[in-house]
Amino acid sequence: MNMTRENEILQFLRYHPTSSRSEIEASMDLSVSPATLKRILAAMVEEGSAIVTGQGRATRYSVSPQAHVTLPLDIDTYFQKETDERTIQTTFNFELINDILPKVEIFTAEEKERLNTLQAQFTKNLEGITPNEYRKEMERLGIDLSWKSSQIEGNTYSLLETEKLLKEKQTASGKTKEEAVMLLNHKDALDFVLADPEYLKEISVWRIEELHNLLTKELDVDKGIRKRRVGITGTNYCPLDNEYQIREALEDSCRLINGKENVFEKALLALVLLSYIQAFSDGNKRTARITSNAILIAHKYCPISFRTVDSVDYKKAMLIFYEQNNISAFKKIFIDQFAFAVQTYF
Repeated sequence: MNMTRENEILQFLRYHPTSSRSEIEASMDLSVSPATLKRILAAMVEEGSAIVTGQGRATRYSVSPQAHVTLPLDIDTYFQKETDERTIQTTFNFELINDILPKVEIFTAEEKERLNTLQAQFTKNLEGITPNEYRKEMERLGIDLSWKSSQIEGNTYSLLETEKLLKEKQTASGKTKEEAVMLLNHKDALDFVLADPEYLKEISVWRIEELHNLLTKELDVDKGIRKRRVGITGTNYCPLDNEYQIREALEDSCRLINGKENVFEKALLALVLLSYIQAFSDGNKRTARITSNAILIAHKYCPISFRTVDSVDYKKAMLIFYEQNNISAFKKIFIDQFAFAVQTYF
């Protein structure tokens, strides 16, 4: 099937759900005969990217929930509308983790090939490296990760100031104690993972809680699963506010991630789902980034520092997942940052 035409049709159906074949044909310049369009739509339904309702003249087509997760969505176009103007999923989608994501192949064949090629390069790079060189490179990556992960959360330390803090325990002038603690906690959490590399080969709620405790140590953050509502700046998405439902969502996410065979899918799903669930009163995205890296490390994959990601783009990609349950923008960030890590470290 012509994948470009399929994507064009899916993009049309995203904004015009429950369209008939004649409406698709009249609204799009596909340069195909009605018979060919009928075959394309039938193939899309068979492969699961589109769903069909009705019969005969009442037949209508829509994007399937599975295709909706990965369908490319442009960040700039999406955020041309302000928060209150966007049509979004305002509440937690219970079907996403248990019914939709288990059936989704998150990465295309081309994306898998690129990621696997990069991982093979990383494995080859490690062949000629000494234990001391590995430790130094991991330390360098850890400094970059601590800095960027904290910067995304509003920390004002520069990269050089972060290096001095983590290496020499020298705090920067004009910065708060909390900023220094946040950075040092990242180092402690990463050191904890490196001391037991297979710690998150199987992900579990209590292990996620343990990493969260390390990342929020000596900060004014409640420990354990939150028991009250939280709001998220810049969106009308409202996370779960019931402690038992939050724990259930975490357990379901762990089951989903453990059940995935592809390590890249495991790591990416940990990144987005732990942020989406917002299980803790604060520190959710930090916990997600360390958890994702712990999964990569447990499977001997290259960890990610996120050093070159734009903080605003990161937040926007996350908001798109909150509001649309669409992973395309965040997937691009993940792939680009994995490539950067392989080409920069070790």
